[in-house]
Amino acid sequence: MPKKRILVTGGAGFIGSNFCNTHGDAYDVVALDNLFLGDSSHLRPAVTFVQGDATDRTTLESLGTFDTIVHFAGTSSAPMFTEDIVQGYRNSILSYIEVLEFAKRTGVKKVLFASTSSLYGNTPPPLTEAQQPLPTNHYSVTKIAMEHIGECYQRMHPSMDIIGFRFMSVYGPHEEHKGIYANLISQFVWGMMRGEKPVVYGDGMQTRDFTNVMDVVQGITRAMEHPSPLGYQIFNIGTGTSTNLLEIVRAINAALGTSIQPNHIENPVKETYIRSQLADISKIRNMLGFKPSVSLEAGIRVLVEQSQNPVKLSHDRRAQANAIPGY
Repeated sequence: MPKKRILVTGGAGFIGSNFCNTHGDAYDVVALDNLFLGDSSHLRPAVTFVQGDATDRTTLESLGTFDTIVHFAGTSSAPMFTEDIVQGYRNSILSYIEVLEFAKRTGVKKVLFASTSSLYGNTPPPLTEAQQPLPTNHYSVTKIAMEHIGECYQRMHPSMDIIGFRFMSVYGPHEEHKGIYANLISQFVWGMMRGEKPVVYGDGMQTRDFTNVMDVVQGITRAMEHPSPLGYQIFNIGTGTSTNLLEIVRAINAALGTSIQPNHIENPVKETYIRSQLADISKIRNMLGFKPSVSLEAGIRVLVEQSQNPVKLSHDRRAQANAIPGY
């Protein structure tokens, strides 16, 4: 019996490559990526890599038919909109609509896509899927739009599941190519491996629901492999626990065997800064059986072990990660 086919847009990126590598043996996985923020060397040989853009209809049509599409392509953090806002919206919205139209034309049964916890803004935690989005930047606006577009598509095409995932603060292997857009934990690890003090905004008591990328893969996989139709759904993916930045620095010191202290600076982000983040994961737990499996300590140890050539960033650029609450 032939393997089921999965198309993963943004498949050579951070979350995409981890997802592809996890499923490369059991499924026929095709990773589509324009390599703007991806690196095809992160993919296992079992994964078919195609260099191309998800906004291009001809490229999508050339790939054949699929059972499932997992859509990670698009502008993936708020700072990416500062240099070219039009391109930021085009990458996110156009690629998503082209993927949905491709899925409709070719009979895809499930489309799963990346949303973000950033759309909660400064909503008091715990964050639940039923809360009203409070966008604080263009990145979160695009994700809210994608969710609404997905809901409309699913109503019009009820035979297709369309499922979005609001990632919390995702960290893990294969973020090197993201540079300044990588998660705070990765940036702290890279700097501290060189003996540099991590830059922390304010007192360091701001919290994030730091979620290992393999638990993100787990959550998406549970939706992908769910035996009955799910229709249109939005799920948080997090751990249900929050950790402040000083605790992160201590955990990295423990993994490295060092005692590096943070460099506290005044927070340059005023109105839109997220002080706290904590996911309510009861919906994904109850509907899909999701349970976080990677502890923060274990996840940091693996990241340290795999970061043999830490990325070099300036203190100013590394500090930007303090302002990015999630994926």
